[in-house]
Amino acid sequence: MFRLVLALLIVALPAFADTPMSAKAFEAHTTGKTLYYGVGGQRYGVEQYLPNRRVRWSFLDGDCKEGRWYPSGEQICFVYDDNPVPQCWLFYQDGDRLAARFATGDMPTVLYEVEGNGEMICLGPKVGV
Repeated sequence: MFRLVLALLIVALPAFADTPMSAKAFEAHTTGKTLYYGVGGQRYGVEQYLPNRRVRWSFLDGDCKEGRWYPSGEQICFVYDDNPVPQCWLFYQDGDRLAARFATGDMPTVLYEVEGNGEMICLGPKVGV
């Protein structure tokens, strides 16, 4: 059953341009912006692209993760302060927006840049009583 679902997901993946974005093109498109990403018609998360390839990610829950990105071949990889394991993606230009295909792991995740209000909400640090 899992293989059938996985096969259907792969078949349902959209066609991308033949060539992933270069690190230079990705940097030019993202630096100084806050981009929202969606999957399956639903918002998935938001990321701020700061100077010097630094990033801030949230799953839209107010819990923000600080990190950085770097190129690795055709992939753009992200590492975050709370998880040093690289998460690598292939980014494609889809009109004036980004499309991204997860390049590490077994699940064929595809995210799209979607409309957002431009403001990212990060709650303060979690402290106990």
